[in-house]
Amino acid sequence: MLPRYFREYQWSNIAAMIRNNRRDPKICTKDFRDRLVVISGATSGIGYHTARKFASQGARLLCINRNEEKSIALKTEIEKEYGVICEYVIADLSVLKDVFSVAEKLNRIDTAIDVLIHNAGIYLTHRELTAEGFDKVFTVHHLASFVINILISEKLISQGRGKIILVSSEGHRFAPWGLRLDDLNWEKRRYSGLKSYGSAKLAQLLTMIVFSEFYKPWGVTINAMHPGAVRSETGKDNGAIYRWIKKNLFDKTLRPTEISAESLYYIGVSEETEGVTGKFFNLTTLEEPAPPALDKEAAKELWAKSIEMTGLKDLISKF
Repeated sequence: MLPRYFREYQWSNIAAMIRNNRRDPKICTKDFRDRLVVISGATSGIGYHTARKFASQGARLLCINRNEEKSIALKTEIEKEYGVICEYVIADLSVLKDVFSVAEKLNRIDTAIDVLIHNAGIYLTHRELTAEGFDKVFTVHHLASFVINILISEKLISQGRGKIILVSSEGHRFAPWGLRLDDLNWEKRRYSGLKSYGSAKLAQLLTMIVFSEFYKPWGVTINAMHPGAVRSETGKDNGAIYRWIKKNLFDKTLRPTEISAESLYYIGVSEETEGVTGKFFNLTTLEEPAPPALDKEAAKELWAKSIEMTGLKDLISKF
């Protein structure tokens, strides 16, 4: 028996991915003065350069970070250099209590959230569980953004506008036969860093299907983008050997992180992306993701499972 999705794979899509990985992003020169942008994981890597890019175009920032010292340094740097407001919230997005707290704070903001960028990420070579007993990679990449997107839905709907961007990855292709919804915590299988990361990124794309259909009538869009093969801080929580290999081998072959920031700015601000929702970009090029990421039935099953895992069942009724 062939693995699920086998017949849906097309070589043309793989070839397109390879071509797109070599492309430069489109550039948006439109300013974003006094518009509010929320970014998670903004003290390093892609998030840091993205915060600087939006600030350079006049945007106000609210950054969701783990480290207060780095957050203060970022705030000082951006406000001094660009003369814009850069606020921050301290939260560990692997802890659901912190995730719920972030959503509560976003709901209390008295102005519109124009762009919400879910950028925080993690890559682990060994399995780790959160305090709630969930796979840590799955929690940071999927459950955190899932909870926030749901809990601030009334605010976004009342605004009548807003762009949600998931910093996703071509790594979703590391789960070529789909999610194991019966084993999201890797208790029945041997843990693999690549497979765990791929599954979490696939989960992001699947729930994007449901979010895009729900939000579309209200003028709110949600899209995902692969940030390119760029230098980032992903994997910094792993051991010394992994960090040495990443720094001395992997990073030397990667492109500058600024292209990710340019891409996120383009998707978040360009008039060409207005009304575009439920799509996957490789930098700024529209691309068809792997077949498992287009499975609407799997998306609904994952949605129900995520609601159950996060305890949201008694808090929402609209979805």
